[in-house]
Amino acid sequence: MARRDLRLLPVVGGVWAVALLCVFVPASTWWVAGGCAVAAAVVTVLVLVVARGWTVRRAAEFGGLVVVLLAAMSATAVTAGLALPAREQAAQWSGRVAEVTAVVTSSASIGQDERLWFDAQTVSVGIRGDPSAMSVPVRIGVEPGAGFDLGAEVRAVGQALATDAGERSVLIVFATEAEIRRPAGGMFGIAAGARQAFIDRAGRLPDPGAGLLPGLAVGDTRAVSTALNDDMRTSGLSHLTAVSGANCAIVVGAIFWLTGLCGGGRAARVVLSLVGLAGFVVLVTPEPSVIRAAVMAAVGMLTVLLGRPSAGAGILSLAASVILLLDPWLAATPGFALSVAASGALILLAPPLARGLGRALPALVALAIAVPLAAQLACGPIIALFAEQQSLIGVAANLIAAPAAPVATVIGLLACLSAPLPALADLLAATAWLPAAWIATTATITAGLPGAQIVLSAGIGSAALVAVVSGAVAVVLIGRSAHHGGPTAARMTGLLRAGAAAVLIVVLSLGGSRMLLEGPLATATAPDGWAIAACDVGQGDAVLVRSATKVALIDAGPDPEPLAACLRSLGIERIDLLVLTHFDLDHVGGVAAVRGRVAAVLHGPVADDADQRLLDDLAEAGARVDEAAAGQQGELGSAAWRVLWPQRGSAAFPEGNDASVVMEFDGGEVPRSIFLGDLSAAPQRMLLRTHRVGRYAVVKVAHHGSADQEPSLYEAIRAQAALFSAGADNDYGHPRSETVDLLTSTGAHVLRTDERGRILLGLREGELQVWTETPPR
Repeated sequence: MARRDLRLLPVVGGVWAVALLCVFVPASTWWVAGGCAVAAAVVTVLVLVVARGWTVRRAAEFGGLVVVLLAAMSATAVTAGLALPAREQAAQWSGRVAEVTAVVTSSASIGQDERLWFDAQTVSVGIRGDPSAMSVPVRIGVEPGAGFDLGAEVRAVGQALATDAGERSVLIVFATEAEIRRPAGGMFGIAAGARQAFIDRAGRLPDPGAGLLPGLAVGDTRAVSTALNDDMRTSGLSHLTAVSGANCAIVVGAIFWLTGLCGGGRAARVVLSLVGLAGFVVLVTPEPSVIRAAVMAAVGMLTVLLGRPSAGAGILSLAASVILLLDPWLAATPGFALSVAASGALILLAPPLARGLGRALPALVALAIAVPLAAQLACGPIIALFAEQQSLIGVAANLIAAPAAPVATVIGLLACLSAPLPALADLLAATAWLPAAWIATTATITAGLPGAQIVLSAGIGSAALVAVVSGAVAVVLIGRSAHHGGPTAARMTGLLRAGAAAVLIVVLSLGGSRMLLEGPLATATAPDGWAIAACDVGQGDAVLVRSATKVALIDAGPDPEPLAACLRSLGIERIDLLVLTHFDLDHVGGVAAVRGRVAAVLHGPVADDADQRLLDDLAEAGARVDEAAAGQQGELGSAAWRVLWPQRGSAAFPEGNDASVVMEFDGGEVPRSIFLGDLSAAPQRMLLRTHRVGRYAVVKVAHHGSADQEPSLYEAIRAQAALFSAGADNDYGHPRSETVDLLTSTGAHVLRTDERGRILLGLREGELQVWTETPPR
């Protein structure tokens, strides 16, 4: 087995560290550049002096590597320093309305706010009608429309907000006006036309593959539904719709194979593959993420061209270093880290994993498992830094979807390129639809499996935990290998394997216990007498009310999985009444967890098409949908409910937080309770005037305990228990201390999901009972 050349790994590590330092602490940039340059000069002198005592080769190898490292670090800091003045000038427009003229540098995608978002490089930024010349990266959100293709020059007017330190874009622009000043031309214009023709053609095909096909072939995910996008992420298949190294590798592999089939030699295959890769990059828009993926795929071609597969790690390190030197802000982007980690894992980790698995499995099966497993083990800790979900089904889902991905990508590309021949293009698109539908179905089924993902709080702690578990898995699966360091090295390796096995035993035991508690034994942790349950769904609302065998759910939280876990723990299979107080994401983001399990829906005023689509989706799944208004009432089991707010057709509070649905429940062993949605002080005062608000046993405090409250309302309510639904360490500071003090002053017992987890309340012989997951601090 050829020994890997790892000498350039310290270089990419040093460049990455300097890039992170410079983008997060801009004041250090020129100090770092100067310090590294001086150190490089000193080391060069020392090498020339010491070389007289050492062999020239040893001095050149060690000293030369250190000089290259320091020089690369200094150059990276210089690049960051040169970009800072323009970035600081642009950041001064934060919070102001600005006119921005810019050239689109990325593909466009639909965000959660239904805007069309794209990256751009500015030409000018400033006062409307008189902007100043300025070149910085920005991200612009506009109303959906055609023509915002890579290479197009656009003019946008809207509020600009500065990003946090480390973000590649300097400003985020929420455009109220946008126009295309110059459409994409040349190759970019031709590519945009071909992409749009293919997207239109794919849109005429049936689901589930229609929306996914453009994403697999040309990286356009605008037609992918929110539900499918969530399933792709849960199942670990979302990399197939982003133009990643996998897509580029598929294109390169197809061209490589076809050239070889036609008798081309190694050099011809590599050159044609690189040319084809360049054409693919232009077709799918050469934005930074696509170029990065293409560079990583080209690394493999270069190793073949050089006839040195063992040099893959070194060439990957060189490529990553050059990319960071040109754009240091990529060091802080999850996409770049994941791309490098996945490529490195395929080069360094997949081969030993395949050998280890090969002891128990056929060689081809072992390799098929080792490739996605290596990528997941390497990427898991990085994902844990930024996201709360960790896919546990990713390897299996990738194995099932893997045979279909290259077929859909290659045939879809051919359909895109065949646009001038409609009949052929239709045939190819229909052919590519089948593997696309296979992948979509795989994502939907695997994402719905119990334990498909786990939820961890994003951050360094979770990343460290995932890294330890990933390392333990790798050590155990690789197993025994040849030892070249004698008995001591063998003993150390044995201890390492034993420690890794112990880590996995503990993790599997804890995981198995959790699966039992969330599965067959789910209801064992919940008392029988609960009537109100505040689910711990993070920064959002999800409150259950139960009477007899009937259940109401007031809001659904920001994500499906926490709500689904809460429902499992309480043994809830069916929702008789779903109340969507309003349509902010932290109240409706988890609706997918109950889709198809809801009998009736009461909702606040509809603000836009996205709200209506959500309601239509619930109706299609069998729910009866009705808009709530003050005065409506009904029964839930043996309890009664009544809507207190909003007033129907209110001009003062037409939609959003201040038009939140306010509900009261009473009777049927349910404590008399009121749920205030996200009302602010003004509608709270109006509610107090229009209704005879009396005493309640339980109040769900408005807007997660924000400071915008009306004290007289809570004084009138004088609740025994005040529920605050908020996420731990949330960015909003909810609940605010003054609001907690307000409720305490009225005699309420404060119950917070950020401190107590899931909170259950019930009545026992007329007295209010409380159960919480964690004891009070």
